[in-house]
Amino acid sequence: MRHNPFPRSGQPVSELGFGAMGFAGWFGEQQESEWIDSLLYALEQGVSFVDTARAYGDSERVVGKALQQWSGTRPFVATKVEQLAGQTGWGTPVDPKLAHPPGHIRASAERSLTELGLDYVDLIQLHIWWPTWGVRGHWMDELQQLKQDGLVRHIGISIPDHRSDMALPLVESGLIDSVQTIINIFDPIALDNLVPACQQNGVAVVARCVLDEGGLTGTLTEDTVFAEDDFRYGYFDDIVPRSVYLEKVDALREYVPRYASSLAALALKFVTQPAGVTTAITSMHVREFCQANIAAVGEPELPAEIHDLLRFKHRFIKNFNETKIFREYR
Repeated sequence: MRHNPFPRSGQPVSELGFGAMGFAGWFGEQQESEWIDSLLYALEQGVSFVDTARAYGDSERVVGKALQQWSGTRPFVATKVEQLAGQTGWGTPVDPKLAHPPGHIRASAERSLTELGLDYVDLIQLHIWWPTWGVRGHWMDELQQLKQDGLVRHIGISIPDHRSDMALPLVESGLIDSVQTIINIFDPIALDNLVPACQQNGVAVVARCVLDEGGLTGTLTEDTVFAEDDFRYGYFDDIVPRSVYLEKVDALREYVPRYASSLAALALKFVTQPAGVTTAITSMHVREFCQANIAAVGEPELPAEIHDLLRFKHRFIKNFNETKIFREYR
């Protein structure tokens, strides 16, 4: 497992991060013991970055329970402040005093520490930040105070959807340590502007949705059905016909197995390879996923010309987040 330095501290973090959103049960139910086993397995294999959130159901508690059983070096633990605005606030800008009323950020962080069983977290992120908030305000003051009080080591934000350039002013302000954003073969836009800006300003980049919610694994078919309570329900169907999506996936098969052992491996290598991407998180709540993802990043890197082909030839820009947010208007 290769590691990259977290820019502001230099602490090594694994290029592949453990995304613990699956511990919320949104990708189908599993036994809690299976989730814990999967996280412990990942840690044993050198994964040292764990990402969870206050909004992910019992995820923080499960992560904390696993950490209690872990006797190795403590991993880099990141979580997110739960925002209080409704679903409309997720898809469109909302008043920061509604999303994070004064005192809420600290209360959320303290609850996270309790659930995780930790004295501090390595990174706390706003689960939502909008450029309409500017770069200063009560929310920034509260984040900075958490650092001063030793409850968190780093602060950052998570970009709500695919529009990664919205975070450029905050990155350039020097006030944050990390940005989490969508990066994958179909949507590499963050590599154009955001990632270089983060490199220039010493800000970490946490890539998410690197497998496009599983679409880039090659396992999705016309007949795949997701339950209504599954996070992916409607995700691949409302913006474009599923057949169009599958055609785009099929076009990637020419690179397998010559440059990657599988489509999923191709997608993971694409995101973990660029300089400036600190870590790429993917859901690994199932041990089988852990094994496959860890094996993938252990493969040889993609040739530069192949990475460029994937980045520029196979762009398929769409905002699937609109499926979840604006479905009532369709």
